[in-house]
Amino acid sequence: MLIVSALLLWLATPPSGTIQVHAKALHWKSAPPTMPKGSKIAVIEGDQTKSGIFTLRIKFPQGAVVPAHWHPRPERVTVLSGRVMVGFGDVVDQTTTATFGPGDFYVNLPEAHHYVIVPVETVVQITGEGPWETHLLE
Repeated sequence: MLIVSALLLWLATPPSGTIQVHAKALHWKSAPPTMPKGSKIAVIEGDQTKSGIFTLRIKFPQGAVVPAHWHPRPERVTVLSGRVMVGFGDVVDQTTTATFGPGDFYVNLPEAHHYVIVPVETVVQITGEGPWETHLLE
């Protein structure tokens, strides 16, 4: 029985370097100034300010608008809750957006000028290659 218990404990212990994050344990802090006022960010994996892969979550308040901007590397976005409207170009235009809801995924290509409208409180998860840079067009 002792051998079985030891084997079960070994099987239940994740390998070194495994990342496991429970949503309730996330540490939310104010998002960078390139994000709309009231937005919060929680870093899940890596360091978005340095070279290498990172995963973070952004919580946007209802009515937030991320003005036209671009990133030097691909931006992979999964909508976890709420809804985002994504458009392309240098000027925010709600009539030319695509809407994404919970479970939806999209990738913005490097240097693609885009903007985001957030009609309801929303949480998105972004995975990318750091350093993560947001270049506002305004």
